[in-house]
Amino acid sequence: MTVSDIFKFKDERTRILHFTWFAFFISFFTWYNMAPLATTMLADMEWLTTQHIAALGIMNVALTIPARIIIGSLLDKFGPRIVYSGLLVIMSIPALVFAFGDSWIQLAIARLVLGSIGASFVIGIRMVAEWYPPKDVGFAEGIYGGWGNFGSAAAAMILPWIGLTLFGGDDGWRYALALTGVVCFIYGIIYYFSVRDTPDGKVMLKPKRTGAMEVSSWGDMVQLILWTIPLGGALAISAWRIEGLGFISETILYTIWTVIAVVFVYQVFKILQVNIPILKEGVPEDDKYKFKNVGALNSTYFANFGAELAIISMLPMFFQLTFSLTPASAGLIASTFAFINLIARPLGGVLSDRMGSRRNVMLVYMFGISIGLVGMGFIDSSWPIVVAVAVVMLTSMFIQGAEGATFAVIPMIKKRITGQVAGMSGAYGNVGATVYLTLFTFVSPQHFFFILAGGAFISFVICYFTLEEPRNSFSDEYYVSSEDGVNQEAVTEAIGGKSKKAL
Repeated sequence: MTVSDIFKFKDERTRILHFTWFAFFISFFTWYNMAPLATTMLADMEWLTTQHIAALGIMNVALTIPARIIIGSLLDKFGPRIVYSGLLVIMSIPALVFAFGDSWIQLAIARLVLGSIGASFVIGIRMVAEWYPPKDVGFAEGIYGGWGNFGSAAAAMILPWIGLTLFGGDDGWRYALALTGVVCFIYGIIYYFSVRDTPDGKVMLKPKRTGAMEVSSWGDMVQLILWTIPLGGALAISAWRIEGLGFISETILYTIWTVIAVVFVYQVFKILQVNIPILKEGVPEDDKYKFKNVGALNSTYFANFGAELAIISMLPMFFQLTFSLTPASAGLIASTFAFINLIARPLGGVLSDRMGSRRNVMLVYMFGISIGLVGMGFIDSSWPIVVAVAVVMLTSMFIQGAEGATFAVIPMIKKRITGQVAGMSGAYGNVGATVYLTLFTFVSPQHFFFILAGGAFISFVICYFTLEEPRNSFSDEYYVSSEDGVNQEAVTEAIGGKSKKAL
């Protein structure tokens, strides 16, 4: 796959890629619609305070973690077309409720529910993997992630103009927010009628059992349970932060923690229910995969996407205070971190496709993140601002390139559970952001960058010892085992007599 292939619109898979990254773009455009208009909301609703905005920001990402897990399971069961379309249409409702909400309860509930749209990212990972072979999937996933993620930056640039200039008036900001919900609804319908799950002659593989991720050994099942714990832990931290802001009582906090504990027990029950019969029956050798690879990718997304979300949240203030800049100038400089995403994610995918070892590319990126963040930790007012911006942009290239490299590997872990693997790894990005932003409240910005560097280096070590090169990494077809639940003769015929090990 080359850059020119992106513009071959007569090719169906190219159209699918464009329709899908734009679905992701719309999702993030809607998800991040509040931040650009927050000051306008504060001015218009006299009872609203900065504490309310901070609490809404936490609520905006809280449910993204469980939503990515749930969406991953639904995705593997029903396919990306119906799940993506359904998510966009359903999420238009809380977007509209938030736009016209005039009480704290309305705003809080709408924002909490709307955070689920952040799970949209997971859906496109599988859709793209269904249409692009292993040798090209890194670049395609990078295009999907890079351009789709740009929706958040587009919201920051466009929505203030729409709300304050195009619509104007006291309620202009409300109409701007409502517009994101309308666009979300319309594009959900467009997407449903414009794409299909697989190319002609291809079969979409589905898990043997639903409800929890399949594993291949008793040890892997223990690992799955252990990696599930931090997902609930991040939600518990979010609830604690909201209680600290004074928006819920200790009683409600403990109630939330109890619910999280009960849900975790239920998750463990489902893991056991799904996997014990499989493991007792015995997993054929050609159907096994090692969960340690999933764990390694969880750690990378925790360290790279978690760091990205955390840095974006604090970088404007860091530049403003460190170099005595105006808020507008600091925001403009800090925005370069997000803009790099358009190039960095696809580049990470391309390098993963072209360098002959996806594992080694991942290791280089994670080590590069560590070095870049250490460099950012030394930035102070004595630095020439041009040098400081250059270090930030270079670090951004590594962070967001690593995200592209991560999702170049995910479709090859185990084809039929790609959605669940992407869902768990994606959720760990939000876990990372939650942990990092909580730690940020206790340390200086410089020390914060060193903490982020430590997280990236720990991920590097985990990947060095556990991440393996995927099977069929650079082939025309994905590896498929004898247990994938398809008629192998039909598959062989569909792919022109290729090996039964590939689909």
